[in-house]
Amino acid sequence: MILLEIYGYCRVSGKDQCESRQTFAMSELHIPQSHVFIDKQSGKNFNRPAYKTLVEKLQAGDLLYIKSIDRLGRNYEDIQNQWRMLTKEKGVDISVIDIPLLDTRLNKDLMGTFIADLFLQILSFIAHNELTTIRQRQREGIAAAKARGIRFGRPVKDAPNNFSELLRRWGEKQLSTDEILEICGMGQATFYRRRAEYFTIKGQTP
Repeated sequence: MILLEIYGYCRVSGKDQCESRQTFAMSELHIPQSHVFIDKQSGKNFNRPAYKTLVEKLQAGDLLYIKSIDRLGRNYEDIQNQWRMLTKEKGVDISVIDIPLLDTRLNKDLMGTFIADLFLQILSFIAHNELTTIRQRQREGIAAAKARGIRFGRPVKDAPNNFSELLRRWGEKQLSTDEILEICGMGQATFYRRRAEYFTIKGQTP
């Protein structure tokens, strides 16, 4: 099989994170910048714009470099499915820079393939387990913070002190909806929610 093109794939979990360590590794391999695809989002699935574009470009005989297996993804089963799709269905070779054993150009005999597949399963499981642990810690941290009275989400917008007067004027068409929203500093959904709460407290029907 003749090598057609060489590509690199990089991923960081957020827009505030830096992919320079990965891109430097790609430059060391003399991969053109136009052939390096970068996503800045979670690895929980493969619905990523750069990755999807890369997969469309890849052809049989191409070589794809990734810095480490967790840059490809975090979900244990999905990583294996993508690996098989790329190597078996598309005929692409993959090389994991940090793990020389995971290089499909090497040991293409049955034993070499078996060892690489087994190693991939172990690493994929580790990546998936790390993600599960992170999520568990996040849930525990949020629960502990809530127990301490810390509130999450956008700050609650309270109704102004003269809300009842504003509602009267709005009901009598002295104020338009846009005017009362601006005076209260609320969005429409918040305004109607506060209005419903006000009449509930008063024991009235809006």
